[in-house]
Amino acid sequence: MIKRITGFAAALAALGTMIVLGPAATTASAAACAAPWNSSSVYTGGKSASYNGHNWTAKWWTQNETPGRADVWTDSGACGGTDPGNPDPSGFLVTEAQFNQMFPNRNPFYTYKGLTDAISAYPGFANTGSDTVKRQEAAAFLANVNHETGGLKYVVEQNQSNYPHYCDKTQPYGCPAGQAAYYGRGPIQLSWNFNYKAAGDALGIDLLNNPYLVEQNPAIAWKTGLWYWNTQSGPGKMTPHNAMVSGAGFGETIRAINGTLECNGGNPAQVQSRIDKYKAFTQILGTTPGANLSC
Repeated sequence: MIKRITGFAAALAALGTMIVLGPAATTASAAACAAPWNSSSVYTGGKSASYNGHNWTAKWWTQNETPGRADVWTDSGACGGTDPGNPDPSGFLVTEAQFNQMFPNRNPFYTYKGLTDAISAYPGFANTGSDTVKRQEAAAFLANVNHETGGLKYVVEQNQSNYPHYCDKTQPYGCPAGQAAYYGRGPIQLSWNFNYKAAGDALGIDLLNNPYLVEQNPAIAWKTGLWYWNTQSGPGKMTPHNAMVSGAGFGETIRAINGTLECNGGNPAQVQSRIDKYKAFTQILGTTPGANLSC
């Protein structure tokens, strides 16, 4: 989850509670992307794989030879954000096959369709800048989500003893769903009544009165994660989206999510865990991680 030590939150810092801060698509090509290239797979002549936004056809038997080598691969042209049998009208550049590769043990609640449905709320997400930047942003978001949810295994916060702490009664709207109703949920583990209200207001969904929608509807859950990513800077200096598209780098996305709890030596092991997953995901998406990975 995300920590912010201000106002009411500071009074509860000793409880160790985490706070989520309160407030893309590319155009699909006519060609569907083949299954993503895998360095360990064997490709015989005529077999195809997708890599870095293009389909590639092997000229002959090949293994661990990156698509792009003209002596081994034929460039079959740009492909859209779909994979065979699973067309994605949003054109999201992460295919369902790649999503499954990233999260092989995810909770069935976190559906690929839920994610692609949610992207329409923030069309600039993974759709700003060069193809490399777009892929880096998608990898960065999913790497941080992976860290927050244990590989998309957890839909709700596991420590139920924390649940009653997430009601800030000083807010004029109070906690209409109940004092213990605003615990962490979804890919960024949205928590606190004021954050449910802010996210709900931004998304046009009444999450203050019905926070349970975040654990019941995959698209809404994903939208809360994208809301934070695209609009909130948290304890950092910029939103995670701006960090990736401006070139500030992956490290600044970590700062925006957990600040000094992890950055500036707060928890280097956790920072490294996020970086390692980001590197793995950029490799799956056929791009490089860029600079400024740590915070």
